[in-house]
Amino acid sequence: MSAPSDTHLPSGFPDDSTLGGLADLPEQIGKYRVLRRLGEGATSDVFLAMDDFRGQEVAIKRMRSWSPGGRSEEDTLSIRFFAAEAALAGRLQHPNVVQILDAVQDGDLPYLVMEYVHGVTLKHFCRNDRLLPLDQIVELGFKCAMALSYVFRQGVVHRDIKPANLLAVLDNQGQVTDVKVSDFGSALNLNADMTQVHRVGSLAYMPPEQIEGGDVGAQADIYSLGAVLYHMVCGRPPFDAPNQMALMHQIYHQAPQPLLGQRGGVTPELDAVILRALAKHPHERYHDWEAFGQALSDLVARQLVPLARLNEVKDSERFNLLRGLEFFAGFGDVELWEVVRRARWRRYPLDHLLFKRGQEGNTFHIITQGQVDVWRDGALVATLGTGTSVGEMAYLAPNPDLRRHSTDIRVTELCTTVSFTPDSLGQLSPECQHRFDRAFIQVLVRRLHLAHEALAHPRRIL
Repeated sequence: MSAPSDTHLPSGFPDDSTLGGLADLPEQIGKYRVLRRLGEGATSDVFLAMDDFRGQEVAIKRMRSWSPGGRSEEDTLSIRFFAAEAALAGRLQHPNVVQILDAVQDGDLPYLVMEYVHGVTLKHFCRNDRLLPLDQIVELGFKCAMALSYVFRQGVVHRDIKPANLLAVLDNQGQVTDVKVSDFGSALNLNADMTQVHRVGSLAYMPPEQIEGGDVGAQADIYSLGAVLYHMVCGRPPFDAPNQMALMHQIYHQAPQPLLGQRGGVTPELDAVILRALAKHPHERYHDWEAFGQALSDLVARQLVPLARLNEVKDSERFNLLRGLEFFAGFGDVELWEVVRRARWRRYPLDHLLFKRGQEGNTFHIITQGQVDVWRDGALVATLGTGTSVGEMAYLAPNPDLRRHSTDIRVTELCTTVSFTPDSLGQLSPECQHRFDRAFIQVLVRRLHLAHEALAHPRRIL
């Protein structure tokens, strides 16, 4: 009972194989130069193309022209799905969501232009011989949850979360480094005035209320993501049957088999998190994406799943650490993910000198965990803890003389920091740099106020 999906390659790249044939390959689609075919479905084709103006590769999903006898019911539905996705062009700006760059109504051949992602879909990792490590599955689930939380805040429910619509980003060695949510053709736009199609999705990952065609919210997508994680953990979906009626009966009436015992390393806590997402009734699932994301993040932070690299600071832990710091209070999720990926993250042992007096500095640190002491001329002048910044005065100074540190800063509790140099900060988006500027101003204002209070009321400060 899935939606009449055009292709399993909606984002513009192959799943397990590449369809690179040149038959009927157009040279140009609009202003885009076509390089090769990536996939095809019942009513659309997906091409890899080059945007020569911007010098970047894009994926183009182009609908086929209507049948000679006029538009069929399937054609009409396809138009509705195209319109749903086209309405989101330029709206969803998140590092874990495939960007819809443009939507063009080109006669009977309308097309969508999307970000091209090098990788494979998560369907590739649902086979028993390709299962990912458990902590990596949890990390990918956390990133999907945060992306879908952002999407829901924009008034959108995806309604077709499944492995084929979640894209694993690969590095040059073929290792999974990130994930992106794709294919919003079945999305429910809560802010749209037009009538929208109901009873869409992919049955194996659909919650009971979505099968019934009733109103759905974030809990429907939470269920679907839970079903995807279940599949990735044990190599099979939570429900499986030889026909649709039998599968629907299972979804309505049977509890999924616990993950405990289906794969080595599965803990009771991991099992409980995923099974709660798969609860039959929406109110029994996580009440929102933030709660689901936190539950997934806690599994890693509290080492409730086996960790492939014990001392590595996972992205989910980094994201939640930043979210809890006053310095980053004015940052949105998109900017926080930039910091997670662009900053230098390091752990420092006891007695490590972050800065030494007289040393020229061009790096500033923000303490995410731990504590440091500030010493001047052999005297302790301050103790700084989680959420404070150090080194920003030397970093912001206009000339080399003022960039020399006037104090020694020594680690007194095992310390984790994020740090930036002028070069690395300059690589951030203008919006993210603006948030840093505002945060620095707030830090400087607070310190000026404390200095003023110390001069005006020395006894009170002491």
